[in-house]
Amino acid sequence: MSSSTRSGILAVLLVSAVSACGDRPAANHYPASGIVREVLLEDHQVVIEHDEIEGLMPAMTMSFDVVDHDLLGRLSAGQAIDFTVEATGKSYRVVEATVKGEAGSAGSSGSFSELASARDPAPDFELTDQNGAKLALADLRGKLVLLDFIFTSCPGPCPMLTSAHVTLQRMLPPELRARTRFVSISLDPVRDTPMALRAYGLARGADLAGWSFLTGDPEAVALVLKGYGVGTMRRPDGQIDHLVATFLIDAEGKIAQRFIGLEHEPEALLRALESLSG
Repeated sequence: MSSSTRSGILAVLLVSAVSACGDRPAANHYPASGIVREVLLEDHQVVIEHDEIEGLMPAMTMSFDVVDHDLLGRLSAGQAIDFTVEATGKSYRVVEATVKGEAGSAGSSGSFSELASARDPAPDFELTDQNGAKLALADLRGKLVLLDFIFTSCPGPCPMLTSAHVTLQRMLPPELRARTRFVSISLDPVRDTPMALRAYGLARGADLAGWSFLTGDPEAVALVLKGYGVGTMRRPDGQIDHLVATFLIDAEGKIAQRFIGLEHEPEALLRALESLSG
């Protein structure tokens, strides 16, 4: 579902897919309204607590990509806005926005600033994988770990994130693939059983020999989400607000890099992995 307090506005749900320039079909543009909760200039992200976007997604708090720097610079936390979302198949981009007034900070509950930082030790965990086996981050010491957070009933962003990482997994040369482990931790451990996670991964083409989809006791999972700063909040309708972030963890267990949203291409992740494999 990317100024806010904390308990789970975090939502960075992004989705996209469309061609490059000016002749994108109008059907890929969706009018929306909501409240800006946070702006992250350097990562080209805006977090918006939005109403239902008809034909695209239910009401939630999530992060959108904003490639227009001038547009992003006009946005600030607390603004009530009307905006246009461009669905490209790889991300949700805000391409237009009109400020209607100030709504204040009520309702906000999280911040990009709470994300675990690059160069910090990666918070440890011990959870259960899609085969019912225990896996701890410490077990992966010596490998490069690409860590993300998903849930199987996610309305769009999570499958897109997983699909992008499947593309990356298939791109890896054999030696680097052997040194890399993909890890996806469920944001919804109550519903995401090992069996459900296994089905989710297989349906999207993940090679489970090198990919662990993890779940566990809700309290244990909540501690992991808090450690990485992607805490969740479940809405009354069952939707989950969360921050979409991917962490690249080096062989010593430190966060080497983090990627916010969905705009980063598999090629960029490949270059990041290659830079650590030398």
